[in-house]
Amino acid sequence: MQTEAERFLQYLRVERNVSENTLKSYAEDMEALAEYLHALFNQRLPQPAEITTIQLRGYVAAMHEAEYSKATVARRLASLRSFFKFGLRDGWVTENPAKPLRNPRGNRKLPFFLSTDEIGKLLTTPPANDPFGIRDRAILETMYSAGVRISEAVGMNLGDLSISDGLILVRGKGYKERFAPVGSFAMKALNNWFSFRRELLKGTMDTLGRKLPAVRPSKALKRYEKVNPAELPLFLNKFGGRLTTRSVARMLEKHLKVAGLDLRTTPHTLRHSFATHLLDNGADIRSVQALLGHKSLTTTQIYTHLSTANLLSIYEKAHPRAR
Repeated sequence: MQTEAERFLQYLRVERNVSENTLKSYAEDMEALAEYLHALFNQRLPQPAEITTIQLRGYVAAMHEAEYSKATVARRLASLRSFFKFGLRDGWVTENPAKPLRNPRGNRKLPFFLSTDEIGKLLTTPPANDPFGIRDRAILETMYSAGVRISEAVGMNLGDLSISDGLILVRGKGYKERFAPVGSFAMKALNNWFSFRRELLKGTMDTLGRKLPAVRPSKALKRYEKVNPAELPLFLNKFGGRLTTRSVARMLEKHLKVAGLDLRTTPHTLRHSFATHLLDNGADIRSVQALLGHKSLTTTQIYTHLSTANLLSIYEKAHPRAR
């Protein structure tokens, strides 16, 4: 089974192009299954074809007894179904024993989001007189304007942005691409960032934003000498390299503290806020689905619940006979 699990993870990495976090979760799920089966089969790992639906039901029961959350159980079942589906394709199983298993019913939590006033406060927090404050605002404005995931934002290149059309190419999960709109506020923030970005690459600015004489090309510029300019990172760190998702998360946390906003806010909160604000202002759900790059409308529908909850709150506050 170990060989098949490794081939499955390789398939996810190469063909499905899943993120590192998703790949890590799949690997952990396969390891957990292997531990259970190793004990069940008297300290040996069975071949995938030996595994039955009844044995997998026992695995699910064991997870419930260990008080795993419903979300964890559902995720592990999804991993099992994908693993055996891959096995059918590769020919090392003749049926999918995980297919009959049903996910536990859970209460779906509404995603946390910021109000329009809170978004406005956050976006104006990065200092306008600091080059990296200007960069931070450009990142946050772009993420909120286009409703992109943090991984999509840090993966953006210069050539992805079409200033004349007000669009940016977004590379989503599984090699899927979509065009996302970039509003006027985000475009202005990006134009402000571009002037400092050029100086940072050329080596005429140090990591504190101070101007330097252009004596020699920077290490960043040398690194990109043979790279197509269109493929250069849109957002740079202080060393001229591509930003990571972790560095963007830290940057956001810093500005949240300065603004005095809820620290539950994450980069994904900007995406939640984007969808919620669109629906609250009359956008149809199919358009929001396309803008978010959701494969299934069901994934987008959670924002309609969120919007309804917001409307009920407004109703209770405003209607004289609501209570």
